[in-house]
Amino acid sequence: MPEPAPPPPQSSLPEAAAHLGTHVLASAAARACDVGIAAGGSPCSPSLPAPPAISAPAPPPVGTPAGAVSAPGSGLERVLRGPSGLGTAGLRLILRGNPSASSDPAGGSVDGTPVPGLYHHPVPEPDPARVEEVSRRIKSWALDEVSLYPEDWEEEFDGFSVGRYMVGCHPDAPTVDHLMLATRLMVAENAVDDCYCEDHGGSPVGLGERLLLAHTALDPLHTTREYQAQWEKSLHADAPRRAYRSAMEYFVRAASPSQADRLRHDMARLHMGYLAEAAWAQLDRVPEVWEYLAMRQFNNFRPCPTITDTVGGYELPADLHAQAAMQKVIALAGNATTIVNDLYSYTKELDSPGRHLNLPVVIAEREGLSDRDAYLKAVEVHNDLMHDFETAASALAAACPAPAVHRFLRGVAAWVDGNHYWHRTNTYRYSLPDFW
Repeated sequence: MPEPAPPPPQSSLPEAAAHLGTHVLASAAARACDVGIAAGGSPCSPSLPAPPAISAPAPPPVGTPAGAVSAPGSGLERVLRGPSGLGTAGLRLILRGNPSASSDPAGGSVDGTPVPGLYHHPVPEPDPARVEEVSRRIKSWALDEVSLYPEDWEEEFDGFSVGRYMVGCHPDAPTVDHLMLATRLMVAENAVDDCYCEDHGGSPVGLGERLLLAHTALDPLHTTREYQAQWEKSLHADAPRRAYRSAMEYFVRAASPSQADRLRHDMARLHMGYLAEAAWAQLDRVPEVWEYLAMRQFNNFRPCPTITDTVGGYELPADLHAQAAMQKVIALAGNATTIVNDLYSYTKELDSPGRHLNLPVVIAEREGLSDRDAYLKAVEVHNDLMHDFETAASALAAACPAPAVHRFLRGVAAWVDGNHYWHRTNTYRYSLPDFW
């Protein structure tokens, strides 16, 4: 289904900015049409159905959450509300509405306490019917299709609550099938992290080899006939590779070629970040704070928000996705959400064997602060990243008023908010330090 026509540009925007998105979008569409004609079809159309119109009214502007600093500017609020006018209902998401009656004062469910002072936005509770169905399907996939884990890992798998996680992060997914695209990839990525890097047999020794071979499940090996069969057999050698292979097969069937290649690129970034952290572990070195943040720009959640359009059943054209301004928005979203993980998993990692690097630990070591002061400074770093993310998203929305851009930005913002919601409410995995 083609995107609805964009609303008239706001009169306050400069004329050049108002035409930027239309020009780039038209160029990308023309190239896609040429490719489709040459191939005898339209290869960039996702195979899953386009999303139905969302008839719910747009939510009110974003409020300032408890413990937060100033709210974002009106430009981002306009993007999050979505365009108005005939035919634009399907471009609106319910991202940051009023919390339900059962919510705590900070917004969200009564389970879990937000990190005091952390800048975040409340989100509506994820649809329980979707959560239940996604949870059922992902467990069936993990057990029956890829043999992901032994019986004694079942409680930990259930405690991860991946169904609630993905439903909360992708409120515009038109069907459960679309949600499953993200859910399989999330579970597969965590299997690689746990089994190759972390506490389920992981080690920094030999990590590069394991990651490279696993990456061929995402980015297929093209070799001679003699060795092709051996490579194909290797994709079933362990749980992480089985999970990567299966999750990517589902994703490729639903995504356009550019969307699939975009994911491969971001997964390579992720693996490079794993290797940097492994190198520090082998050297027993605590990096400088800026070095740690550089690593976290690669070893982070970036592959998740970058597929928000595939999960939403549409495509942000490759030229628009590749714009430097869009890449900055996605990078900042990944950076902020990953520091959320550092903060909520802090006590969990302290209780684990060995030394786990996270932002509070690195700040304490490198800047000579107490554990408490380092943690509170890490909260400030997160808040700065969040404000930078929202400022960059607002500027891009104003400069490029194409509907696909606005919808993608709302999808990324939804992922940021849903990620915090999951960390805050997952009391099975996380608890806060006693610093307040």
